[in-house]
Amino acid sequence: MLSPHFRRAEFACGCKCGFDTIDTRTLEILEAVRGHFGRPVMVTSGARCAQYNRDVGGAPSSQHLRGRAADIQVRDVEPAEVHAWVAKQFPAASLGLYQTFVHIDTRSDGPARW
Repeated sequence: MLSPHFRRAEFACGCKCGFDTIDTRTLEILEAVRGHFGRPVMVTSGARCAQYNRDVGGAPSSQHLRGRAADIQVRDVEPAEVHAWVAKQFPAASLGLYQTFVHIDTRSDGPARW
């Protein structure tokens, strides 16, 4: 366990190459999301190696490549609600709102919002 609610395997690259790094600040935000909503947080994409990032159409400079990003879903909570809460509580975090998930990252040149 990396934290009370997350295991390292949840952040592992989808190609099974073994890359499973996650930034501590990103993990802190995810723990705060879990605590606030009181519901499981599923990591749908965490760390990505360069090849896997290309395979899934990720941005060439994606924060997933640095282990500083996670795409998440909170059980029974709309992504827009998660996005709004994180934006308010963690204004320095970079956020992307998608139909089925929220992207959270801790880039050093942020925050970025989309």
